[in-house]
Amino acid sequence: MAAVGFWGRSYLKRVVVAGWGARRSLVGGPEQGEPPSQDSKLRKTAKIPKIYTKTGDKGFSSTFTGERRPKDDQVFDALGTLDELSSAVGLSAEFGSEGGHSFVEELHKVQRMLQDAGANVATPVSSARESHLKRTWFDEKPILELESWIDKYTDLLPPLQSFILPSGGKTSAALHLSRAVCRRAERRVVPLVKAGEADANVAKYLNRLSDFLFVLARYAAHREGKKELIYIRTEL
Repeated sequence: MAAVGFWGRSYLKRVVVAGWGARRSLVGGPEQGEPPSQDSKLRKTAKIPKIYTKTGDKGFSSTFTGERRPKDDQVFDALGTLDELSSAVGLSAEFGSEGGHSFVEELHKVQRMLQDAGANVATPVSSARESHLKRTWFDEKPILELESWIDKYTDLLPPLQSFILPSGGKTSAALHLSRAVCRRAERRVVPLVKAGEADANVAKYLNRLSDFLFVLARYAAHREGKKELIYIRTEL
């Protein structure tokens, strides 16, 4: 499974082209008083790529296959939502780290898998060569891993007997937010799968991921001793 980035493609491509010297130039020069090395001379002459490319100013962007599409195309809508999801998961991981939760590394792995999912979405089958498809395919192993995680944390929780509202402390609430964004990401990917442009396993992964994030939100609240808000119908 290829870890191909699905945002900032033009910038990342130019970083690679610029080479090691350009990337090393971001780190800093020699210690004070140290004679300049050949590497430091290369750093001075290396051109650091700019973060902006201006290639999207007319409302178009490129897929991984090089195809130019409008920025409001379904592909970029799905990619933007996956990016938003990864950011929400990252926030959840930060709160989880502050709370001393052991599931933080699992959330980091989820972020890496979302990068792979985005690579698949950014490679529409209709414009992809075989080499593109080989680099961005998405198999079922991550789905099975999510199912094992769901079972593991479910076994540590009391049975769910009522509808709950997003609550249970900062970590739990952040995970509920991630779950909601994940559902939206799934809704954005499903049309691409139906059109044969993206792998069905990407949609399946997002479906399992939303379940995992829900269970994890409950586990975070349970472990931290935080109260989950039970839904009670408001009487008018």
